[in-house]
Amino acid sequence: MAKEFSRSRRVAQQLQQEVARILQREIKDPRVGMVTVSSIDLSRDLSYAKVYVTFFNIDNDEERIKEGVAALDSASGYIRSLVGSAMKLRIVPELRFIYDNTLVEGMRMSNLVTEVSAHDKALQEKFGTEANDTEEDA
Repeated sequence: MAKEFSRSRRVAQQLQQEVARILQREIKDPRVGMVTVSSIDLSRDLSYAKVYVTFFNIDNDEERIKEGVAALDSASGYIRSLVGSAMKLRIVPELRFIYDNTLVEGMRMSNLVTEVSAHDKALQEKFGTEANDTEEDA
C-alpha cells in the first residue's frame, strides 16, 4: 500500500517554499521582477525538478516572459546552491524553470464571467421582469 505522502512529494513541498523564499529575497535581476512559484514537479529519484513560475507586472508580454525564464535558468546554479545549503539533501535537484500561465488564465476567465454577469444584470434592468417571465415559461 502506498504512503499518503511520498518522500518526493514532501521534498517538493519544501523545495517550493525554499525556492520561493530565495526568489523573493536573493534574486535581484530586473528581468525577473515579481515572481511566484506555483508548483514543482520532482522526479522520483529527486535529481530533477521542474519549477513552474508565474510573473507579475508583465501583462502577458511574451518577450519579457522569455527573458524572465532565461534569467531564472541562468541563475539556477546559484539558486540550487542556496537550496542545497538550506535543505540538507544528499542530492540537490537540477532546477528547470517553466512559465505557468494558469493564474493569468484564471484571472482572465474570472473577468469574462464578471463581464457576462454585469451584462446580464444590465439587460434585466433594461427590460425589467419581462425577460425573467419568458425564461421561466421556456
